[in-house]
Amino acid sequence: MSLSPSLSHDSAAVRASPWRLSVAPMLDWSDKHCRFLHRQLTRKTLLYTEMVTTGGLLHGGERRHLRMDECEHPVALQLGGSDPNELAECARIGARWGYDEINLNCGCPSERVQRGAFGACLMAEPQLVADGVKAMVDAVDVPVTVKHRIGIDKEESYGFVRDFVGTVSEAGCRVFIVHARNAWLKGLSPKENREIPPLRYELVYRLKQDFPDFTIVLNGGVTTNEQIAEHLRHVDGVMLGREAYHHPWIMSTWDADFLGGQACTVTADEVEAEMVAYMKREAIEDGTPWSAIARHMLGLHHGRRGARLWRQVWSDHKLKSRPPEEVWALARLHLDASVARPALVE
Repeated sequence: MSLSPSLSHDSAAVRASPWRLSVAPMLDWSDKHCRFLHRQLTRKTLLYTEMVTTGGLLHGGERRHLRMDECEHPVALQLGGSDPNELAECARIGARWGYDEINLNCGCPSERVQRGAFGACLMAEPQLVADGVKAMVDAVDVPVTVKHRIGIDKEESYGFVRDFVGTVSEAGCRVFIVHARNAWLKGLSPKENREIPPLRYELVYRLKQDFPDFTIVLNGGVTTNEQIAEHLRHVDGVMLGREAYHHPWIMSTWDADFLGGQACTVTADEVEAEMVAYMKREAIEDGTPWSAIARHMLGLHHGRRGARLWRQVWSDHKLKSRPPEEVWALARLHLDASVARPALVE
């Protein structure tokens, strides 16, 4: 559903920040195919790649990591790394491929990332982060941003994140995307780190108060348009991750409600047809199996009668050898034809 007029925002506010609404970088999820799906539902929301490590990009092939569809813009590349020279070179590569922003990951808590000496553990070394940011700012003309947590482990003082932002800002960063939880580097899995450390939105709000000239984007635990509207009263932008992934139709009103555009008018059936056409193109252009694309659209018909059986068809490994249009026809046998569009999850 659309927001009531009391929750909408005037055009001046909409123009204030390119980061007003965004979909988070999600490891193994927000790939090119996921972003293509999301772009069918919102034209203006800022999309992020999954994290690409500097080592993977420098030694693993640019095309594999950075290939994108033109429709994805505005789209940002998130990098994982800590060496300033490597970050600068990867930022140049990302800008050359046409990404609209380069973002540095200082928020991922996984042990694999920690072994690479980047992600959330970098918050303990703000000057190293500043050095990396300065190298990237000097290397590219597109914005360089940082995504981070409000603290690490048991460090819960506001001063910790305030000083981190202050130090990194001296290197030229003016956009901070803040996950409103601590990252516990030991004892919790990445999934648990998204759920167990308490959300403390007030610290993100306070950052905006103390750094009014910076763009502060809030991330973490946001699941409804009403929550988005409330947070936008305090900060410049809101980033959603898993809610947008699992219930993509939440994005369908964002352009109209928050971004000064028009609401999505396509039906779920039309989006699915576009995804099948995309599957066929990707198979020809890159040899991509349809299953690598279909996994991202399993929430497309959420709330519609027959959606569970529809998902089972698109997830059936026994059908992988069949062309996507045949799988599509089989899946659609289970959907209630009288419902063209699923209800928004609020």
